[in-house]
Amino acid sequence: MSSNKLVVLGSINADHILNVNEFPRPGETITGKDYRISFGGKGANQAVAAGRSGANITFIACVGDDDIGQQVCRQLAKDNIDIHPIERVADNHTGVAMIFVNGKGENMIAIDAGANAAVTPDYLEKYRQQVITADALLMQLETPLETIIAAAQLAKQHNTLVALNPAPARELPDELLTNIDIITPNETEAEQLTGVAIVNNDDADRAAAVLHARGIGTVIITLGSRGAWVSIDGIGRLIEGYTVEPVDTIAAGDTFNGALITAMLEGQELSQAVRFAHAAAAIAVTRRGAQPSVPWRKEIDEFLAIR
Repeated sequence: MSSNKLVVLGSINADHILNVNEFPRPGETITGKDYRISFGGKGANQAVAAGRSGANITFIACVGDDDIGQQVCRQLAKDNIDIHPIERVADNHTGVAMIFVNGKGENMIAIDAGANAAVTPDYLEKYRQQVITADALLMQLETPLETIIAAAQLAKQHNTLVALNPAPARELPDELLTNIDIITPNETEAEQLTGVAIVNNDDADRAAAVLHARGIGTVIITLGSRGAWVSIDGIGRLIEGYTVEPVDTIAAGDTFNGALITAMLEGQELSQAVRFAHAAAAIAVTRRGAQPSVPWRKEIDEFLAIR
């Protein structure tokens, strides 16, 4: 386990997953298969990826006053995560995600925030010391935006590195972006933030330049199987990913983010940390589900050893 401390602030969901040959069109009823419920939520997925990768991690989140919330917390503790800041919210349910996965391993997701909406600035205030003493803070966009802004400001005031995975895609204010050290959008999210449609490396470079101009020093645009465009203060290059046969991409981005920050906190150079994260994500897409697909450190090291 790394001695450097990571705090993840984010969401917890119960994922209801159905495999389909093709995504349904509006008004269409189709037949699916392999229905299952697994633990998910971008925050929880990234926390699990970090915990299984060897991070010293604390998770700030909320679950509902229901059985599945208790089950999630028990599992997170088994994934080497400090769950002390996770509280149960009375008269509310744990967040829910409804997920279709098509024959290509692609997914469509709709979420109901549930208890995730209770991760408010007041809730954050109860656990501010964890953020202040952390070496890095990792966040996403499935909890209230005002809390994410407050956490970024608090972290920045105390020299805690701030990483944001801007998912799900949405426009973001400068009061947040100016406090972000590392941002990790995919192509869709990068276009939402910059207005630049990413088709090739030049497009990725232009999108990164827009984000640099908004105050972010390190921009990592994930490009699926192609890899990631990594730009530091305007100097960018493609770091290629690993070719595997995808089964389910639900947690690929989350696995990448959790593994990336873990490797960085261990002192790995950014390019090396990105390759470590690529390996973790490559393993994840060969498995079904969100957290069930996230690999452990030994698996990632073994994957890298033969490539």
